[in-house]
Amino acid sequence: MSKKIAFLFPGQGAQYVGMAKDFYENYAVARATFDEADELLKTSFSKIIFEGPADVLTLTKNSQLAIYIVSVAIWRTVAEEFPDLKPAFCAGLSLGEYTALTAAKKISFQDGLLLVQARAAFMNEACEKTQGTMQVVLGLEPEAVSKALASLEEVWIANLNCPGQVVIAGTPRGIASAQEPLKVAGAKRILPLDVSGAFHTPLMKEAEHRLTPYIQAATLQSSGIEVITNVTGLPVATEEEIRSCLIKQVSSPVYWEKGIRYLVEQGVDLFLEMGCGKTLAGMNKRIGVTAPTISIEKLADLEVYATTT
Repeated sequence: MSKKIAFLFPGQGAQYVGMAKDFYENYAVARATFDEADELLKTSFSKIIFEGPADVLTLTKNSQLAIYIVSVAIWRTVAEEFPDLKPAFCAGLSLGEYTALTAAKKISFQDGLLLVQARAAFMNEACEKTQGTMQVVLGLEPEAVSKALASLEEVWIANLNCPGQVVIAGTPRGIASAQEPLKVAGAKRILPLDVSGAFHTPLMKEAEHRLTPYIQAATLQSSGIEVITNVTGLPVATEEEIRSCLIKQVSSPVYWEKGIRYLVEQGVDLFLEMGCGKTLAGMNKRIGVTAPTISIEKLADLEVYATTT
């Protein structure tokens, strides 16, 4: 019986200078992906990915594009190296949802890239207009975090990633006001995330409105691969649902744990994380996923996949 496989793709915050350079140097299909992106973006964007500097790469307008390009380059390499590897499901964390839609053959790389470019630019401008940040709260369940934030302003729950890990986002003032109530509630640690805005909160509403016409105009295709959306933690079936969820996703909380639990319920035998970092594999472990999760970030990881499956 063939395995039921889910492809997973990372989101913003996982970026680092030099990611996927080994794929670029060793695989024509990866190199073609970077070259295609440079051509479409009309700039040598690959140089930012490979050479940085880190503070430029981390800017929202750059990091979202970089992670999307890198994830697609690695996915395309995997698809070429292992042609029999077909996913039943695709899911991506926040920005990674665009990669998931590309890998699920529901949107082309070109259209996905231009959507991500618009999303990144509008979210970057929203960040510059209203300063924001994100932190991960460790050791508290969502209900406890929600209760701690209930009477506060300018701070919200942004990501429900895995047990004991809730991401909050807001203005610096809102985030600062949340520290003591969260500690009193029993938070073990509260750590900053390497992002430049309060994503998945009402502070992104303007970016959401500006992105809407781009998403409405994008060409979508049907395929037999299910995509799990961040907005509900469930699959999206129709084009209308995909568009609606991509729009809402900008300012709505990410229900990542719920999506992974759905995939477990569907009997997924193998999770394949493709892109920079191993964050999603770590989340799977905390969620209690018993099926293996393999992360493909470096060339050596291809060998690991080949020998363990």
